[in-house]
Amino acid sequence: MLNKLKDVVITLLAQYPWPHHALSRGVHALTRIKLRPIKAWLIRRAIKSFKIDMSIAQHSNIERYESFNHFFTRGLKPEARPIVQGEHELASPVDGLVSQLGKITQGKIFQAKNHNFDVTTLLGGSGQRAAPFINGYFNNIYLSPRDYHRIHMPCTGTLKEMVHVPGRLFSVSPRTTRVVPGLCARNERVIALFDTEYGPMAMVLVGAIFVGSIDTVWSGNVTPRPGNLVQRWDYTLSHKDNPPLTLQRGAEMGRFNMGSTVILLFGDQAVSWDAAIQPESFVQMGQLLGIAHSKKTFS
Repeated sequence: MLNKLKDVVITLLAQYPWPHHALSRGVHALTRIKLRPIKAWLIRRAIKSFKIDMSIAQHSNIERYESFNHFFTRGLKPEARPIVQGEHELASPVDGLVSQLGKITQGKIFQAKNHNFDVTTLLGGSGQRAAPFINGYFNNIYLSPRDYHRIHMPCTGTLKEMVHVPGRLFSVSPRTTRVVPGLCARNERVIALFDTEYGPMAMVLVGAIFVGSIDTVWSGNVTPRPGNLVQRWDYTLSHKDNPPLTLQRGAEMGRFNMGSTVILLFGDQAVSWDAAIQPESFVQMGQLLGIAHSKKTFS
């Protein structure tokens, strides 16, 4: 009871009144400073504070990074994150902590004790967009500041649609998740929808405090964006000069410019999560997340 009260007090006092977007814009500018003394100090502080393992970084020499953000979104040596090779194996898209995973029940996704959020709201309010996932499966993975911040494909998919949904920028830490109702469906987010051999797949990249910037490999920087309207990009209307974008399993699809959360959504009967992965399990990009079932299997 005391811990619960502490969570609520800290969240209410330290986050609700904050000007989330103004703070995030300030951090955005700070992390892109290229002056050597400032960026070097920020990088060294991060390595020490978060115990970042630079031995697996593509560039272990911090002088190679032109800014703190360049360091924060650093690549890794290819051998550091091998990708699963089984025919129907799903790869974890990121390094992080599995907050929750399981079945979507009547359109509701479990967030934490006493908290759920609506998949239609999460996907920008479109019932049509949410329909394939109403009784599907979800996996919510939280990235801390120490984690690798590039996001990769769990399976091969062809891009159909991208949606930017404006919102708040609450922290997505486990503490905040326990007390802020509908957290991931309230924060700013970028939704990427793909066609796969297992049916529709959604990757929801959820912003957070100090994470006002999310990139995708096909459009570059998506957030921050001006205005408060949901924006949508349709990638199904292709032509010979702009063919559909298909990304292979393990390919990079985006990145966070600070820590945040990725939510994977699949349709009913499309996946079976690996039994070894439970809430609060730590996963690494490329490791086995579950087994996907071809549409032919259940059609």
